[in-house]
Amino acid sequence: MALPKAKEIVSSNPVVVFSKSYCPFCVTVKKLLQEIGVSFKAIELDTEGDGSEIQSALAEWTGQRTVPNVFIGGKHIGGCDATTAIHKEGKLVPLLTEAGALVKTSA
Repeated sequence: MALPKAKEIVSSNPVVVFSKSYCPFCVTVKKLLQEIGVSFKAIELDTEGDGSEIQSALAEWTGQRTVPNVFIGGKHIGGCDATTAIHKEGKLVPLLTEAGALVKTSA
């Protein structure tokens, strides 16, 4: 049940962060996305009734058990290090724009 649910969440949202509310790495990624101006879906696994099942399903699906577990445009990006690394390389904003998560606003 958890894997189809996780896949449904990822396919119906341009940006998804599977997170835990107390995790400092999750906070870092969510803050980075907010600073860029991205609207994203955060699933706090520690407050979801089936959070541990979803986390196990994500590990099965992506090979990554840790949080944050970031998806952009349906593609698995990785965790905090991977997300911040692609941002430093200048690749995060184009990826977000392509996924339709970042709306260009005119100044």
